[in-house]
Amino acid sequence: MSISIRVGMAEYKAAKSPATLITLGLGSCVGVVLYDNFAKIGGLAHVMLPDSNLSSKKDYNPGKFADTAIDALMQEMSKLGANERRIISKIAGGAQMFQIKSENNIMQIGKRNVEAVRTKLSKLNIKIVAEDVEGNYGRTIEFFCESGELTVKTIGHGTRIL
Repeated sequence: MSISIRVGMAEYKAAKSPATLITLGLGSCVGVVLYDNFAKIGGLAHVMLPDSNLSSKKDYNPGKFADTAIDALMQEMSKLGANERRIISKIAGGAQMFQIKSENNIMQIGKRNVEAVRTKLSKLNIKIVAEDVEGNYGRTIEFFCESGELTVKTIGHGTRIL
């Protein structure tokens, strides 16, 4: 019997099969899934912002930022028995939810989040094997630790299995 584990905004959680990890309402945020297929251990981070250097120490939360959430998630997965050398990734989200008139990159938070996640995963030598990113619509994702399957649900754009 599978249990569902909800991952909120700026949170990260790791779990073993047969658990399912779920996060709702990815707009400009990026859902980062890490997975060790051999151990059937998965992790999900709901990343809000690209860079922790923009944060004050008072409100610092490692789950909030691409550069810190992935490291923290890796640690949680290692505690459950995941092997860092076997971990792969799937990512979803990073949409531009509102029309902006500026070409200014600072306003394109979804795109910046996706770039930051890709950069961090590359630095850790974690391959992204599937993604559903950017666009102008939100997503809800479910990751099944048993199969390694990521379901991406949208309104108006259907459901995809990655």
